[in-house]
Amino acid sequence: MKTYRIAVLRGDGIGPEIVNEAVKVLEKTAAVCGFEVTLTPALLGGAAIDETGVPLPEETIAVCKASDAVLLGAVGGPQWDSQPGSNRPEKGLLGIRKALGLYANLRPAVIFGPLRAASPLKSEIIGGDLDLLVVRELTGGIYFGERSTGTENGERFAWDTERYAEHEIRRIVQTAFEMAEKRRGRLTSVDKANVLDTSRLWRSIVDEMAKDHPTVMVNHMYVDNCAMQLVRNPGQFDVIVTSNLFGDILSDEASMISGSIGMLASASLGDSGFGLYEPIHGSAPDIAGQNKANPLATILSVAMLLRYSLNEAAAADRIEQAVAKALAQARTADIYTEGCGAKLVTCTEMGDIVTALIE
Repeated sequence: MKTYRIAVLRGDGIGPEIVNEAVKVLEKTAAVCGFEVTLTPALLGGAAIDETGVPLPEETIAVCKASDAVLLGAVGGPQWDSQPGSNRPEKGLLGIRKALGLYANLRPAVIFGPLRAASPLKSEIIGGDLDLLVVRELTGGIYFGERSTGTENGERFAWDTERYAEHEIRRIVQTAFEMAEKRRGRLTSVDKANVLDTSRLWRSIVDEMAKDHPTVMVNHMYVDNCAMQLVRNPGQFDVIVTSNLFGDILSDEASMISGSIGMLASASLGDSGFGLYEPIHGSAPDIAGQNKANPLATILSVAMLLRYSLNEAAAADRIEQAVAKALAQARTADIYTEGCGAKLVTCTEMGDIVTALIE
């Protein structure tokens, strides 16, 4: 029987609660699908600061590198606001991504049938089933370029630079092509090639690589037009690939189409399919410890972990199907409305329902 090693970083705030429910679903899925998982806990973020003085202990990096994939809850909270910038919980998250070489961020935006009415978009705009994937470059671009602040001629100034090397573009675009080949065969490359040299390089590399992926239909779109099209006609998109800055903005916009941030999973991938999986929402310290959190984004992150890092696609399908069935009968507070036809449940109860529906 196959055994997979999973590093579990519960983190802060609601992190431990939602991860516990996701682990419950993972273990049930493994038992049903005929494989085993070995779970190794490690510290990250504020919990790590409290225990070790730093947001990313070396032991955590070692545990993650010795695993087949990493499951993360969330990091941060007001109790660590007094920490210097270099030692804040969020530095642990940036640090683990860098330490593990995670350069491709996958952010799906999916509307589950029972939650269709929760989308801010009209049903006629959404059209049929909505299922798109944003592939964001994660370790380059303007967030990692040279920057400076100062004073000149009596006024303050600041500048940031965007730089992309060819290999950084090629590896993220290759990831996007592979995702498109496994989905519906459409890839939209988003840039600002009418203004930026980095975008012109990006576009030329996409065109070169398209020749090696003849089954994928490729089109280019300026980022401002893409932002508009996401709310005008989101169904036209399958896979979107773009830079770090543009991807940060567009993935948040796309995610809101689904109706709730509590439903949104994500993956950060490196070479050979290794990845870190986490919900896109934060640590929600205002509801931490109250059993109110929505665990579904973390449970869906487990489905992504199974699909992309462990190649257990059938197991991933089971989890996604179980979540869809669970939504027809139960909702946590963030997605519950009077008259929705489902009962209001706690975080633990939602985890129990999804676990029971794994067939």
